[in-house]
Amino acid sequence: MTLARRLRHPLARLAAAFRNDRCGTSAIEFALLLPVILTVYIAGTEISNAIAIDRKVTLTARTVTDLVSRASSISTGDMEDVLIASAAVISPYVPNYLSFTVSEVYIDNNGNAKVWGFSCSYQGTPRNIGDPVTLPPQLTVNNSYLIWGEAQYSYTPPIAYVISGTLNLADQIFMSPRMSSSVTGPPSCPGTFTPPPC
Repeated sequence: MTLARRLRHPLARLAAAFRNDRCGTSAIEFALLLPVILTVYIAGTEISNAIAIDRKVTLTARTVTDLVSRASSISTGDMEDVLIASAAVISPYVPNYLSFTVSEVYIDNNGNAKVWGFSCSYQGTPRNIGDPVTLPPQLTVNNSYLIWGEAQYSYTPPIAYVISGTLNLADQIFMSPRMSSSVTGPPSCPGTFTPPPC
C-alpha cells in the first residue's frame, strides 16, 4: 500500500465525518438570522416609540384644551399654569420638543371662523387675532365660540435606522366652552417658558 493510499483513506473518513456532522448548523443559522432579528427589533422599538409619543401628543391637546374650556375667564397666571401642564402630560418624553398653542375661535353669523380673544403658546408661535380658521363643517355653528388646542412634538429616533430624520407629530382639537358661551382670555399671554427638567 502506498503512502497516498494510506493517507487518502483516513482523509476520506474525516471528510465524510465532517460532511455528516450537524453540530454547528444552529450557530450558522443564528449568524445568518441575527441581522434580520436586530433589524426587526430596532424597527419595532422606533415605531412603538413614535406611536406612543403620537398618543401623548393627542392626550396633551385634549387635556390642555379641556382645562381652558372649563373656565369662564382665565388669567395670565392660570394660562401659564395650564400651558406648563402640557409638559407634564407629555412625560416621560422630553418636553423640550413639544409646542402647544391654545386659541379662542369665533364663528360669525356668516359661518366664518377666526381667532378671537386670545391665542397663547408654549414653546411655539401664537396665532394672530383675526386669522381665519378652517373648521370641520359639523363644528361650524353661527355666532358661537370654540377653544382650539394645537400640539406638536418633533421626534427624532435615537437610532434612526428605520425612521430617518425628524417626525413632526401633531394633533389639534376644538372644544366648546363649558361654563359660558365664551372664555374671557388673559390680558396678556405668558412669556417664554423653560421646560421643567426631565
